[in-house]
Amino acid sequence: MAMDIHEDEKIALFIDGANLYSAARALGFDIDYKKLLEVFRKRGRLIRALYYTALVEDQEYSPIRPLVDWLDYNGFTMVTKPAKEFTDSVGRRKIKGDMDIELAIDMMEMAPHLDHVILFSGDGDFRRLVEIVQNKGVKVSVVSTVKSSPSMAADELRRQADQFIELQDLASEISRAHQPRQDHGNNQDDDPEDAFYDDEDYDDEPIIETV
Repeated sequence: MAMDIHEDEKIALFIDGANLYSAARALGFDIDYKKLLEVFRKRGRLIRALYYTALVEDQEYSPIRPLVDWLDYNGFTMVTKPAKEFTDSVGRRKIKGDMDIELAIDMMEMAPHLDHVILFSGDGDFRRLVEIVQNKGVKVSVVSTVKSSPSMAADELRRQADQFIELQDLASEISRAHQPRQDHGNNQDDDPEDAFYDDEDYDDEPIIETV
């Protein structure tokens, strides 16, 4: 697809892991992160690709750990923090994994060194962040989808962005061909995202604490 990214632009990818996973799954495909990296390396001067996710650290095995390790060894900068576990008002175990603050701080710190930021999220909470980065002279593109039901991209975020990139239009370039599942813990085909983000207890919205 045509994207307004110039080959001499210094670009960085900021990937809200849970949000991107949900958008791709709503469109019916899985992301091949190696292909995703190559798509943007071909289009500009890729400085950094950052992937944000929370981890449940007190478990003997975290479902998303294989993906985190694979990305870490294959060109991505991983930004993680422990997920918060709590029991809701009806006694159900819940996991909170919001990474908005970490993503926002990193983007603002890196903005002076970039020409173009690509944000993989449709979260409307990022609208003000996008505006601040634009005020620093940096172009901001948002990757998400409005072709799912419901839409995964907040209208206010789309309006603020310099460019909205429809995730479905990228599918032919970044989707992963499904293969038989293997037992290798560091293989991307094991779908660790499915086991982690599809957990009915997982929620990537911030916790609102009262005192």
